[in-house]
Amino acid sequence: MNLITKSILTAIFLLTTINSAFSADVTLKITKRYLNLPVSQKQDQGNMRFDIGGEQERSFRIRLAANPEYWVFTDVSALKGKTIKISYDGKADGLPKIYQDDQINGQDSLYHEKNRPQYHFTTKRGWINDPNGMIFYEGEYHLFYQHNPYEREWENMSWGHAVSPDMVHWNELPVALSPDNLGTMFSGSAVIDYNNTAGFNKGKTPAMVALYTAFTKDKQIQCVAYSLDKGRTWTKYEKNPIIDSKARWNSVDTRDPRVFWYKPGKHWVMVLNERDGHSIYTSQNLKDWNYESHTTGFWECPDLFELPIDGDKNKTKWVMYGASNSYMVGSFDGKTFLPEAGKFYYVTGTIYAAQTFTNMPETDPRRIQIGWGRVQQPGMPFNNMMLMPTELTLRTTKDGPRLFSKPIRETQQLFEKLKSWPVLTSDEANKNLKEFYNSDRFRVKASIKLSHATSAGFNLFAQRVLDYDMNNNTINGVFYSPENITGMELTADIYVDRTSIEVFIDGGKYSYSMERRPDKNNTEGLHFWGNNIEVKNLEVYSVKSIWK
Repeated sequence: MNLITKSILTAIFLLTTINSAFSADVTLKITKRYLNLPVSQKQDQGNMRFDIGGEQERSFRIRLAANPEYWVFTDVSALKGKTIKISYDGKADGLPKIYQDDQINGQDSLYHEKNRPQYHFTTKRGWINDPNGMIFYEGEYHLFYQHNPYEREWENMSWGHAVSPDMVHWNELPVALSPDNLGTMFSGSAVIDYNNTAGFNKGKTPAMVALYTAFTKDKQIQCVAYSLDKGRTWTKYEKNPIIDSKARWNSVDTRDPRVFWYKPGKHWVMVLNERDGHSIYTSQNLKDWNYESHTTGFWECPDLFELPIDGDKNKTKWVMYGASNSYMVGSFDGKTFLPEAGKFYYVTGTIYAAQTFTNMPETDPRRIQIGWGRVQQPGMPFNNMMLMPTELTLRTTKDGPRLFSKPIRETQQLFEKLKSWPVLTSDEANKNLKEFYNSDRFRVKASIKLSHATSAGFNLFAQRVLDYDMNNNTINGVFYSPENITGMELTADIYVDRTSIEVFIDGGKYSYSMERRPDKNNTEGLHFWGNNIEVKNLEVYSVKSIWK
């Protein structure tokens, strides 16, 4: 931005009351799409408020700064032509630096920043955590998520929104749900109300209905909103909340509604985390809900779904899990989940609060999951990420039916095999991998066969990515029993991005994720280790960026 343009933009502001560096306001007429806001983590938070005609349009907390570390933005395209008053009760010397434009500050470097993950979803600016409302509708996969648009740390919980044709390439849309007088927007889910049970539909257009938790420090209540334009704009139900269960449980921990249509019973089901587990509610209209049952032993972000065992549609089980990804296998009659086995883990590491897509087409009944990756993005104006989308299947194992997770087939378009070798010693493998030391993203797939060793693994510049201890039956300290209980071989599919690593063991029987933290002073590079091990079917892939 040149000095003339900056001067013109600054001149737009009519400074009405600046008595000191604190508690100030500005007034301006909106003519552009975005307001760009200067932020610094060194500043204390203050409350910013937009008013139109004396009525509050939005409010949020922000670390406004005269000397910003980075910039965030807010989409004000819906306010074009209107005059807004911006008030701030913190240190206000950064207020005159706010400017409007049709591009966000930093647009030229967007998705090319140093620590921007290249094949994992991240938001343009701000903080993200739990995925919400994941749904397929008319050719688009919708990913909503917990979002702070105004800072790289947690605050101002809203529903961010992105859409994709393939769950790989994402287009970020404006914030879908923002805080209101009932609270901030916590996690939830979305459905398509084809039969107009809630009465929100317009003509032949079915409503996309979001059910979410509104959160205050004293209460967590369940609310409804609906969209008639494929999730682009939302109307909150005027009679919210639809469930206030604090009295039932004497607890403020009542959140994260997971809703789906139960076809055999012709009713809606809500799985709601309440105090010490997951409760089941039922409804005919998405507004009025009846409590049915409760399963203890889970925390936050429930999911409940039916899966065929080994792909056999005539042989199914239901799976219930919570935010930490522990799960139970059992049966469900539309009102009560009866656990038969569990709790088990199929995935660990940075993943949290994973959810699965609803409304998948009948021609593609896969159960596809995306989890929040608790991975820091150092020095960036955004923070955290989503992990790769994975397909969940229920397979017969020596221990009974268990969940498997592996990257969806759509991700394969990103990978190109560069080199492969059938059988190598670890020294030979390490020598062949030297040419890939400088890659900021890649995929390595191999089987490790132990013979003289009781432990073996794979390091990335001294970071221990895989540590298989056959003696203690652990992988990176977590218990793991291979399907072949006397076998000496383990297969690992390792996905490395700029700031993260995901590992899938033995075709997805177990998987885990971690932050990428290489030792910059270490020269060993990509390194298999273990006494006289064989590295079999070693394959190395390059990875395309998902960003344009």
